[in-house]
Amino acid sequence: MAEKIKTIHPFFSEGKVLFPVLLLSGIGIIMVYSASSAISMENHNSAIYYMQKQCLFFGISLCAMFITASLPYNLYKKFSYLIFFFIIALLVAVLVPQLNMKAGGANRWLNLWGFTFQPAELTKLLLILFLGYSLSKKQEMIKLFFIGFFPHALLFSFLAVLIIFQPDFGTIVVLGLITWGMMFIAGVKIIHLLSPTPLLIPVIYFWVYKVEYRMERIMTFLNPWNDPSDAGYQVTHSLKAFGSGGIFGKGLGLGMQKMHYLPEPHTDFIFSIIGEEFGLAGVLTVLSLYLVLLLKGIDIAKTSDTAFGAITASGITIYIGIQVIINTGVALGALPTKGLTLPFISYGGTSLLVNMAAMGILMNIGASQKK
Repeated sequence: MAEKIKTIHPFFSEGKVLFPVLLLSGIGIIMVYSASSAISMENHNSAIYYMQKQCLFFGISLCAMFITASLPYNLYKKFSYLIFFFIIALLVAVLVPQLNMKAGGANRWLNLWGFTFQPAELTKLLLILFLGYSLSKKQEMIKLFFIGFFPHALLFSFLAVLIIFQPDFGTIVVLGLITWGMMFIAGVKIIHLLSPTPLLIPVIYFWVYKVEYRMERIMTFLNPWNDPSDAGYQVTHSLKAFGSGGIFGKGLGLGMQKMHYLPEPHTDFIFSIIGEEFGLAGVLTVLSLYLVLLLKGIDIAKTSDTAFGAITASGITIYIGIQVIINTGVALGALPTKGLTLPFISYGGTSLLVNMAAMGILMNIGASQKK
């Protein structure tokens, strides 16, 4: 029996990772079509334009997941410093005017040979791999401030400075949560993890309170109905979508908020469209699939036979969990508005590719412990 297990490819042996990912991606393709049909017809004279591109993204991402599931996860340890310098190169390149592409007043996209992608998305996964190596290598002295905490906090701070110039405050928050979460899992002392708190207070004050549009987001979060036609427009229409969906929803394609009411219905607020068209039942189904995936990630991290595998699996699980929490929290009005995709469901090539590549690595870690 043990010999038989060895012959099963990690892509197929880790069904509790593969099946939720495939189901969520399938739901994503359907919902991208439903949420984007009106916008797609107006902008491209075809109701299936965005769905076709999402199908293409899915095919490429599925290949990426198969490849990363095939590669021994310990291989990333050998290229850890190359990964580190690649992260820096990506974040610097996006600031070069000849290479970047502006969208919404921000420089978050690279345009290389006709292909566009978001370096920040890839940076999240590469940072997880590098932190997995660095934290696992220092396990014997992880409790020491200048070994377990300081170099990793300094690395995050350096990346945060580069990302500020894009600017992308949301990515900084996600990277910070990933870094602190992985340090906690690796065994860094709680008091060390909390030590930057006094420094964060003035930073948050000047970064949020002194910047008008960010302060406006906070005030809108506290009371979106105070200005439903302007500052609170996105949140109020998102809440209307959930409210009108009821228990079982209006039915696929019958939602109204995607008809030029709710901005970005196929990307940032696709969860709201799911709530309107499939109701509470659809919302709970999607969240249940994420729960299965996250619990499997936790199980893989707990049972991994190497520190690198355990810490890296934890980082990938934290990464997916943070995205789900922030996207759904924003859609439900529980968090301030921030543009962040819903993993495997929202329209977008870079996020889908990186998320599925991360799942492939998680599969390989899970399959390796069975050998």
